[in-house]
Amino acid sequence: QVQVVESGGGLVQFGGSLRLSCAASGSFIRATTMRWVRQVPGKQREWVGSITLEGETDYEPSMKGRFTISRDNAQNTMFLQMNNLGPEDTAVYYCNVDILVRYGNWSTYWGQGTQVTVFP
Repeated sequence: QVQVVESGGGLVQFGGSLRLSCAASGSFIRATTMRWVRQVPGKQREWVGSITLEGETDYEPSMKGRFTISRDNAQNTMFLQMNNLGPEDTAVYYCNVDILVRYGNWSTYWGQGTQVTVFP
């Protein structure tokens, strides 16, 4: 069984910083591409960025420069460092992970999300 769990959300003031984590655990061979997605209630999910197993990152252009994605492959964990947060960043942040469960068996797993609320 594979689990993906986000953590680190909470309340932060305008201009503040927050670091989210996404950890994949359970029985699998390898976790490859990991992604962050966020969603505001009533709106579609918005892609934030991604990181490959090799550490190559890609970002939604409006977030590049404020958000940094990194990972610890030994812990199958991805991080999202968010700086200079504004009200538009209030959302539930989800991660999803491409996982090789068994050879020839790939699946994408989602976490349950973590709430980030930016206040004045």
